[in-house]
Amino acid sequence: MSYRGRFAPSPTGHLHFGSLVAALGSWLCARHAGGQWLLRVEDIDPPREQPGAAASILAALPAFGLVADTSPLFQSQRIPAYDAAFEQLRSAGLIFPCRCSRHDLSLATGLHREGRCVAKPAPGRSPAWRMRVPDAEVSFDDALQGPQRQNLHESAGDFVIKRVEGFYSYQLACVVDDAWQGITDVVRGHDLLDSTPKQIWLQRCLGLPTPTYRHLPLALDESGNKLSKSARAYPVDPAQPLPALHQALAFLDIAVPSDIQDVDALLAQALMSFDPAFLPHCSGRSAA
Repeated sequence: MSYRGRFAPSPTGHLHFGSLVAALGSWLCARHAGGQWLLRVEDIDPPREQPGAAASILAALPAFGLVADTSPLFQSQRIPAYDAAFEQLRSAGLIFPCRCSRHDLSLATGLHREGRCVAKPAPGRSPAWRMRVPDAEVSFDDALQGPQRQNLHESAGDFVIKRVEGFYSYQLACVVDDAWQGITDVVRGHDLLDSTPKQIWLQRCLGLPTPTYRHLPLALDESGNKLSKSARAYPVDPAQPLPALHQALAFLDIAVPSDIQDVDALLAQALMSFDPAFLPHCSGRSAA
């Protein structure tokens, strides 16, 4: 299968610098490989979503020269696909209902393991659904961060795939949609590196292919905090895209002439010198 990458923002706010870095990195990798670049809006967590954010992000990306090859996929329109995956896991006995809250688990081991709930049955308390995780190790080679290994039983425990409110988890929806869109290469932020073993485990359980993963360094503020969680996470300005685009390229160690004042010319120049092998290998770096 030819290269298919994607950028999959959650509409919790406008496009900020950290998101621009992830979008730019994934776009560059796809174009360098002569492949396709897709968009997916991960709008399945209504309590966290900001009205108008999805439209704002989709409108901003073309101003930075980042144009997808197909129409964006909205996860809110994909619930039947998640229902089918859920039923497949339930039929196989791989998931179970759980009424344990975070507080319940904090009083025990902190993680839910071996399908053993610690919460006492409570009338009217709706269950979440958790993945039954055995004592298994998941290993993979990250194309940027190198070999990775995680024992899901010890580090994650029985993780949630459907929340008490009825919303499907990021882990399940991401896995189902990566397969549906034929994604061969996932380029995203380092904060999702720990999610990858869970997703690989779900792929194995659902009989889905595993893409190649490449996790970019996070953009950090002056205190070392993830920029998207910081008070400095101001939206980038699509009306004046060049300053942020130059800064994002510098963040990714891609050298381009500072006097280029056209977005398409700037991206074309960046592609000429781009090599994914020379992206920064660190987990995070200052956005300043």
